[in-house]
Amino acid sequence: MMSSYSKPKLVELFYDVISPYSWLAFEVFCRYRNVWNINLKLRPALLGGVYKGAGNRSPDEVPRKFHYMAADLLRLGSYARVPLRVPAQPVNVLMAKGSLEAMRFVTAVAEKETGGDAQVEKVSRELWMRIWSNSQDITQLSSLAEVGLNAGLSDKKVQELLEMSQSKAIKDKVWTTTQEALDYGVRSGWDHSLCTRQ
Repeated sequence: MMSSYSKPKLVELFYDVISPYSWLAFEVFCRYRNVWNINLKLRPALLGGVYKGAGNRSPDEVPRKFHYMAADLLRLGSYARVPLRVPAQPVNVLMAKGSLEAMRFVTAVAEKETGGDAQVEKVSRELWMRIWSNSQDITQLSSLAEVGLNAGLSDKKVQELLEMSQSKAIKDKVWTTTQEALDYGVRSGWDHSLCTRQ
């Protein structure tokens, strides 16, 4: 007699908190991982590096894409029950500020965490909430410290992770993961954000 239980498939989600489309994918995968029988592995990367490596242009560089994106996000956020709101100054958020420091912080959390991605999930969600729901900063170390505390990390742990996020090892890891995303075929922030393996 064959068992009806099948081994969960590994799904790697490459994402950057600067991308609202990544947030939508993230929340849907987190919400349905048990229903879909998947083992979700969160892979923080840099969307700017993906765009550059793929020779692609981000929505803020293409006015028609950008205008469509604003309306699209409201529809998709409502449909997926994700509290998406376009930031007060979206071009400043996307182009001038970016997410480099935030993604280094998430990568430090990922490197330090053992036995799953629970803390990575909480920290990532807090960052998305700040930028795409509450129109708050994610670039200053004080903002990242607040994110860590809101995600349930101790003050000592937050300080350790902030220091770790500035190390060469973490900086290299962010770029390595971004290159892996490109190698898998990721070309933008939402069309091929994941990879499945048997």
